[in-house]
Amino acid sequence: MKFNTKVIHGGQHHEEVTGAVMPPVFQTSTYAQTSPGKPVGDYEYSRAANPTRQALEDALASIENGARGLAFSSGLAATDCLLRLFKAGDEIIAMDDLYGGTYRMFTRIYKDSGLKFHFVDMNDMAKFQSLINENTKLVWVETPTNPLMKLADIQEIAKITKAKNILFAVDNTFATPYLQKPLDLGADIVMHSATKYLGGHSDVIAGALIIKDKALGDELHFKQFATGATLGPMDSFLVLRGIKTLHLRVQRHCENGEKIAAFLSNHPEVETVYYPGLPSHPFHDVAKKQMSGFGGMVSFTFKSGKKEDAVSFLEKLKVFTLAESLGGVESLANHPALMTHASIPEDKRKEIGITDDLVRLSTGVEDIDDLLADIEQAFR
Repeated sequence: MKFNTKVIHGGQHHEEVTGAVMPPVFQTSTYAQTSPGKPVGDYEYSRAANPTRQALEDALASIENGARGLAFSSGLAATDCLLRLFKAGDEIIAMDDLYGGTYRMFTRIYKDSGLKFHFVDMNDMAKFQSLINENTKLVWVETPTNPLMKLADIQEIAKITKAKNILFAVDNTFATPYLQKPLDLGADIVMHSATKYLGGHSDVIAGALIIKDKALGDELHFKQFATGATLGPMDSFLVLRGIKTLHLRVQRHCENGEKIAAFLSNHPEVETVYYPGLPSHPFHDVAKKQMSGFGGMVSFTFKSGKKEDAVSFLEKLKVFTLAESLGGVESLANHPALMTHASIPEDKRKEIGITDDLVRLSTGVEDIDDLLADIEQAFR
């Protein structure tokens, strides 16, 4: 079954009692039992499993080619569940450019747990390999990254992690499974902030893990069940509905993203454009190797280098909405240093290149002429 069919039918079946084409929203916390410990069907309590959430999880596993999918109350809840695999003394190597909430969790929530985190440019393979030791248990990357659109070569990293028996997890939020398949490229686990492109309509907060190995998937499911960060049935329904149009939406996101990146590259007010589809992007060849398209996320800086110019530009946008998040059908604009990445210390932001004049755009599916006109009037 090819991807465009998978997003609609993969792992899915019609509801058995009525034949409903879409899974019903099973808005229930518990299920009847015929005798103590003997439920009527396969479900006992919705924290453990719910039919609507199960339908979403089956779809997630299908579109990422995994053995098991798990749906969480947020992307950070999914990340937190994964970190519960590890104990004091274990070490984790992570990409240096990360979503601010991930960095915050690694450095502030888990700082007293005994886990040790190393942040490195994953394209410096010598530096990356020098950090590996007997305590290294996980490698975590985003590709493309938020907000600088860095890429990591998933296949090359996977060769190293497999040889060293280290788990390898990829945050695939920006690329989506339509453009990139980390499990097929050698990763063990994929994470999504399903709030973004999978949901696609800015109306739900959700997260996902998709796991290649069933036994590891079962272990993570137990940790999710025991700690409770599950996705509710209505939110599960919304994400599942979003997945069914993922291929159509991401096609348009890519088309608009490419045109906006090209427009910005030729604009006199713009210094640097970060978009993996541009031949000038330092990781363009990696993008061509492992992605089937370049996505809808575009970041750029101003020739003036002034934060005031970035703020003024963002305040003047009319079609783009100034807001956090990304991946919805509507176009959004964001100032990473003041918004999504404010929790990263200023010196660390500067070190990795998140400057005060950096703007991040999530291009939606509107008419491209309206988006380009909005950008130009905001510059004026």
